[in-house]
This record gives sequence, structure tokens and C-alpha cells, in this order.
Amino acid sequence: MDMNLQSAALGMAGVIGSCVAVFHGILVQRLMVRPFEEFFVADERIAAPIRRIVPLLLHFSTISWFLGGLALIASANWFEQDARFSTGLFVGSLYLFGALGNLWGTRSLHPGWMLMTAALVLIAIGVTKSSG
Repeated sequence: MDMNLQSAALGMAGVIGSCVAVFHGILVQRLMVRPFEEFFVADERIAAPIRRIVPLLLHFSTISWFLGGLALIASANWFEQDARFSTGLFVGSLYLFGALGNLWGTRSLHPGWMLMTAALVLIAIGVTKSSG
């Protein structure tokens, strides 16, 4: 297999994004979903559909980032230039939203937005056309 800088950058962006997603999912489950379930599951004022859907919505970004990382890894290995660009644009928009949300939410140095920004730089490198 021929691995060039663009493919390596896309693959690394995918690895970073997927790893951030797994760590994010663990933290969301531990720090948000469990307390929500403990506090609101027995609360009859909140409708059952709301109690069921909130944990899923809290994990939506985790799933999106993880699948986006897998798509970047796949595009680095198997996709042509146009498909790589489309994948990078789509996944990059997800990662950009995550990075900006994390930056806004923490308002400080935080590994979440820094890692997503690193992945975005790698995506930008990965979707550029090679001059060779």
C-alpha cells in the first residue's frame, strides 16, 4: 500500500477523533448520564420518553465523532480524492463544532478542543491535493 502524507494525516485525524470520542463517551456516561438517571428516573414529573431519549442525545456527539473517525481512516486507505474531500468536509464540520463548543464551554486550555483542533489541521492536510 502506498502511504503518502495526505493519507497519513487523514488516518491520524481519524485515530485522534475516535479516541477523543471513546474518552468523551466514558466521561459523559459517568458524569452526566448516570446522575441524570439516578435523579430523574424515579421522577414522575418528567415523561418516560424524555427520560429515555436524554441519555441517547448526550451520546450523539460521541457516536458522530467515533464514526467520523472511522470514516476518515477508511478514506485514507480506500477513497479517491473527491471522496476524501467530501469525507473530510463532513467529518471536519463535526469536529469543528465539537472544538468550538468545547472551547466556548471550558473557556480555557482543555484537551477536548485542542485534540479536535489538531484533528482539523490533519484533515486540512489530508484533503489537499498532492503536487505529485
